[in-house]
Amino acid sequence: MPITAHEIETLLRENFPNAKINVQGDDGTHFAAEIIDESFRGKNRVQQQRAVYAALKGKMDGSNGELHALALTTKAPD
Repeated sequence: MPITAHEIETLLRENFPNAKINVQGDDGTHFAAEIIDESFRGKNRVQQQRAVYAALKGKMDGSNGELHALALTTKAPD
């Protein structure tokens, strides 16, 4: 079953409740997400992206995952 942008945002919001989150995409498998959250401050890009992938709770796990592509932009607030 395809995942929706709203479902992705809901999963992200659980781990990043105060973040500014914008998820785009409507084909059910390819999305782009921008997450701006204070928890990213002092972390490098890899650490930030790992935190996002962990929040997705296996939705991107290999060929069986519901989410096949997610372009990420992550950063701490200015």
